[in-house]
Amino acid sequence: MARIKIDLPAGFPFSIAIPVRIQDVNYGGHVGNDAILSIMHEARIRFLESLGYKELDKEAGAGLIMADVAVAYKGEAFHGDVFDVAVAAGEFSAFGFELFYRITTQRNAQTITIAEAKTGMICFDYHQRKIVKLAPDMQTRLEAGK
Repeated sequence: MARIKIDLPAGFPFSIAIPVRIQDVNYGGHVGNDAILSIMHEARIRFLESLGYKELDKEAGAGLIMADVAVAYKGEAFHGDVFDVAVAAGEFSAFGFELFYRITTQRNAQTITIAEAKTGMICFDYHQRKIVKLAPDMQTRLEAGK
């Protein structure tokens, strides 16, 4: 079976601690794949806010819409774990970019990688309901991560 391989960037300019909630745990007793996507979404919102952006900025007209997602699950996570979710932007195009995520937790004095992921983000005008170009200043801030 071919596995997804995600080439993560060398550095991550942003990270946030997100605790695993009981509703994140599935019938298998570990964090569910749907919860990982929700946790990535929370980290993405916080990353964008740290740069002064909103994912959905209807007042400004343009926002972001997710075009695709890839997740490589690396380890199990459990209720009580606290994730360190690191986020970085890269692979810029005229209309969007990729966001990369590295999700880890500390357990028994060891760092455990839970998942590596990326989302393809496209700039989208919510008033006109169409794709728009990535603003150069946004790319500059995303690349710098600050």
